[in-house]
Amino acid sequence: MSAGQASPSPSTLSAASGAPAIGVELAQLPWARPFNLDVANAFDKVAHAFAGDPGQPAAWRDAISRVTAHPRDRAAIAAALGAQQAARQSPEPARANAARLADPNAVVIATGQQAGTFGGPIFTLLKALTAIKLARAVESTHGVPAVPVFWVDAEDHDWNEVAGCTVLDAEMTPKPVGIGAAPRTGSCPISSLPLSPGAATTVLAALREALPPTEFTDPLIASLARHYGDGVTLARAFAGVMDDLLGPLGLVVYDASDPATKPLAGPLFVRELSSPGETSRLATAAGEALEARGYKAQVTPGPEATALFALGETREPVRRTEHGDYTIGDRRVSRADLVAEATAHPERFSPNVLLRPLVQDTLFPTIAYIGGPSEVGYFAQLKDVYAHFGLPMPLIVPRATATFVDGAGLRFLQRSGVELGALQARDDGALNRLLEQTLPREVEDALQAARADVEARMATVIAAVPAVDATLEGTARSTLGKMTHELGTLQQKVVQAAKRRDDTLRRQFERTRALAFPGGEPQERAIGLVWLLNRVGPALPEILDRELPVDLARPVPTRHWILSI
Repeated sequence: MSAGQASPSPSTLSAASGAPAIGVELAQLPWARPFNLDVANAFDKVAHAFAGDPGQPAAWRDAISRVTAHPRDRAAIAAALGAQQAARQSPEPARANAARLADPNAVVIATGQQAGTFGGPIFTLLKALTAIKLARAVESTHGVPAVPVFWVDAEDHDWNEVAGCTVLDAEMTPKPVGIGAAPRTGSCPISSLPLSPGAATTVLAALREALPPTEFTDPLIASLARHYGDGVTLARAFAGVMDDLLGPLGLVVYDASDPATKPLAGPLFVRELSSPGETSRLATAAGEALEARGYKAQVTPGPEATALFALGETREPVRRTEHGDYTIGDRRVSRADLVAEATAHPERFSPNVLLRPLVQDTLFPTIAYIGGPSEVGYFAQLKDVYAHFGLPMPLIVPRATATFVDGAGLRFLQRSGVELGALQARDDGALNRLLEQTLPREVEDALQAARADVEARMATVIAAVPAVDATLEGTARSTLGKMTHELGTLQQKVVQAAKRRDDTLRRQFERTRALAFPGGEPQERAIGLVWLLNRVGPALPEILDRELPVDLARPVPTRHWILSI
């Protein structure tokens, strides 16, 4: 086992196959960012950007205290959630949890994502399960009702980003499955775009064709067909899928496009418009402070930016002008008129990435948000924005992170010692190094001895020839270079012969690489959750809920898990 991987032990995760998991230190992953590594392993370096260290029990007590003391209309949000759940016929555990939010002592562990087709990428499930497990741990440890809430970003207008997913076929080849073009042109919120007639039937047929058939395929397609149909929006379908998967575990799914909850966020919109540019200025200053410490700012808003969109037929950014008023597309609006509109009709507005967390924490008593790497970076620029709006900032906890491989892939990684991160490269460097390690010892020793012998003997020649003719030293050195080059060529030919001889090892390497890094991207980002459900079946959420190593003793993950499916 290489230095970057931990040996399996009985206490580590075992998925459906019963095989042990491999924990990989985050620092060994090529895609890990310095800022996120410090969040996981050196929080003191980034503590200035956050409201507390989730690795410290006192930080959770403080978060509970300040969040429960902050006034909010708990009855209204509980009622709105109940209405959403009734319309979707959400599972009873989820409905019971939503009702608990009316309790003045209740707190929320929140997470969220865009409304990805068929449940979105694998990491969507990992985010939600992290929230579920931490909520349960908070309730047990601190004795307060703790509810996991999933925010469906239903007002996002990037159709192309959510209208499809990628699965792996039987040969581990990525197969995109897409719904096609948006029903309308322009920057339309996903929640306003019902599927065109026949679109759902077509995409479900394409999914069935792309997925390797298993015992779970037919019931999976039937389950998805209950949510994806003519006239249904991707946001509504996504919420239904999340209800089915994780509602039995108590996850409360919230559709952020619900106009019934907009009045609760209305004062936030009014304040944003009444203090032009302040959110952008504070976020920019925080980004500059991060960059001064050697990190990269996640967002750099322009001087004309506000943190709001205007909702109509489309979703248009609200921009400031140098004269102190605003523009929405081609329309110019005075500050007073736009403030009045936000006061009377908050449903006509939508937060951008900077204001969305504050809307969330205005609605919900959020003590912690579970985020991906980019989201953690966004929150690192919001501490002063929370203070500006008078809102308590939640703790920020990175989500659990994992790669799913089959039993053969797990055995290959365990036996070969190849680090997971080494598989991401698209060249054969890691494979060649592996094959070199499998050469017969006598062949490798003989090649090394030959190289050493040539270098030693030629060193004597190089030292001697100047006594005859000083110009011959360069010729001798050139000859040494040619000889070592020829030995290197011979070694590569031996490696190529080993490749042919070890064709099985090569296939194992390439198959595991295709599984772990489809198209060179980490599996949890590149592959749809629906592929995993097709492999493991509907018990997947319960298996991971039971086995995924998330707890309050060490809530910030320092390892990436390789799990056997």
